[in-house]
Amino acid sequence: MNIALISTSSRKNGNSLRFINFVRNVLNETGQHDVSVVTFEHYDIPYVGQGSVKQETLTPFQQELISSWAAADLVIFAMPEYNWTAPPQATNTIHQLGGPAFKHLFENKVFAMVGISNGRGGRQPALDMTTVMNKIISFTNSYSIISPKLYESHETDKNLDEAGHFIGHEVYDRTARAFIDYTLNVAHRWIGSEQLAETK
Repeated sequence: MNIALISTSSRKNGNSLRFINFVRNVLNETGQHDVSVVTFEHYDIPYVGQGSVKQETLTPFQQELISSWAAADLVIFAMPEYNWTAPPQATNTIHQLGGPAFKHLFENKVFAMVGISNGRGGRQPALDMTTVMNKIISFTNSYSIISPKLYESHETDKNLDEAGHFIGHEVYDRTARAFIDYTLNVAHRWIGSEQLAETK
């Protein structure tokens, strides 16, 4: 399976990237997946009302994001929690790419959402992103799904080092791995049903 892991924090080596690196490490244990990582460290997508993204003038960051996302069967977004909400660059990305020119990004995909917190939080950014993504999938009349199981990464910096290695409480490792397993199962079922539909 082709999997894109997207850290929507613009901070260098932030907690969202720690979680994305953790997911990559877990996925690489099996050697069964093609995994790409995109970080928003060099984010340069104009905000709504200040410009737009055009296929013929993509920046290196935009090209990396769109290419990785387009090739993926499963896309996992990790969003830091800022004042109990998602960072603007995360939802702005969906608003800017959620039109006819980039409809392929929302077609035949499985999406999964993770909220990242230093403390006991993370749920709201995952819910915010789910709402925006569902709206675009519907608006573009696409056939994709968002996995119903989101993950709240609590006390991320205490549980994961910068390379995404687990260093914390065993509950964190167990629940994070359970989220990954669940997400992969949803993706396998969706991809399998899509391939079956194409052969009919």
